[in-house]
Amino acid sequence: MSLLSLDGVTKEFHDITAVDRVSFDVDRGEVVGFLGPNGAGKSTTMRMITQYFDPDEGEIRLDGVALGDDPVAAKRRIGYLPENNPLYTDMLVVDYLVFIARLRDMTGSDATRAIDDAVGGTAIEDVYYRLIGELSKGFRQRTGIAQAILHEPDVLIMDEPTIGIDPIQVVETRELISDLGREHTLLLSSHILPEVSAICSRVLVINDGRIVADDDPDTLSETLQHAERIEVSVSGVAAPAFISAMREISVVVDARSDQRASIVQRAERENFVPFIVDARPNTNAAEQVAKVVIDNGWGLSNLTPLPMTL
Repeated sequence: MSLLSLDGVTKEFHDITAVDRVSFDVDRGEVVGFLGPNGAGKSTTMRMITQYFDPDEGEIRLDGVALGDDPVAAKRRIGYLPENNPLYTDMLVVDYLVFIARLRDMTGSDATRAIDDAVGGTAIEDVYYRLIGELSKGFRQRTGIAQAILHEPDVLIMDEPTIGIDPIQVVETRELISDLGREHTLLLSSHILPEVSAICSRVLVINDGRIVADDDPDTLSETLQHAERIEVSVSGVAAPAFISAMREISVVVDARSDQRASIVQRAERENFVPFIVDARPNTNAAEQVAKVVIDNGWGLSNLTPLPMTL
């Protein structure tokens, strides 16, 4: 039996489907990366696992027991580091962790031992008696991780744990998370590939609220290398019309505006607008894209096939 399982979980906000029939299992001891672009549904899924939100449809189970059947018991077994890491900046680190221990119904020697273990495990001894508001972003993240592991949870949920910290702190935080992965079942979200490749043994890829891939990082990368991505810049057509025309090509998987192109790059191309077209491999997709552009009389300034990466 899997430790954590999601079955057909769906969540909507004002008629917008943020998570669409998501299903996956996480076994004990797994370190699973949850990879996807911003707005893909990662945080919403994690908030349902931690019971911040209830699913509109589907079920989440911990050791085969639905979270709703015993929500307090489930919360005791889950640790959570939210993306925004909400800390009380006017508290000392020591006072904050004592406060969290009390919220977890931990007192006396049990609380002292748990705090000592969390402080040692996250290497925040040097800032233990400092105000949280005076800490660097890296040490604030470590303090947030310390509260998440204080009660020795069975499952540790971490939402974008390295966002907003400098490169050196990113490396240090990844090393810390890797260490935690040896002792905890871990679900880690990110929109950055190196994050999950460096830490995780398995990757779930989510896009538009749906799970679109589930495998180990090496296998996913190898699979995607055999797909084809085309950079194309055109003029004389509105974006919706171009995207619609591309999606009508039978070998095209998807087409969208190239959000990576900066305003300066767009200006340098004058009236040419950049797009990304994903296609099935070995189908001469670039030729078919070029033919549609030419047949419609649109301008073409760039058409570059690229191998896809994770």
